[in-house]
Amino acid sequence: MKYGEKEIKEFSIENMEIWPNKHKKDYLIKITLPEFMAKCPRSGYPDFATIYVEYIPNGFVVELKALKLYINSFMYRYISHEDSANEIYDTIYNKISPKKLKVTADFKPRGNVHTVIEIDSEIVKKN
Repeated sequence: MKYGEKEIKEFSIENMEIWPNKHKKDYLIKITLPEFMAKCPRSGYPDFATIYVEYIPNGFVVELKALKLYINSFMYRYISHEDSANEIYDTIYNKISPKKLKVTADFKPRGNVHTVIEIDSEIVKKN
């Protein structure tokens, strides 16, 4: 299936594909998504970031194309740095329940401000 603007805009997290983890041993998956973009909810200007996802799978792994489509769907949304990083973390955590998860959102500087948001399951308490 070919994915265009409409499919990315309308991407539903409920349809995010996951696969069974066939391996019993612990191993670390590292994913880099260097072309993240979202719109600042205050100014409307684009915010760019590199998103780093690291996780130790439990029963499932995230299918990479599905993750890419999910990340690309942010480019049409007005969402803050903090909210986008937390949503990505929560979405992955809730979708696959990994043994360990760390999401780092490294935003490009804008207006002389560089923001890095890191959410790590080993240090974050769930509410």
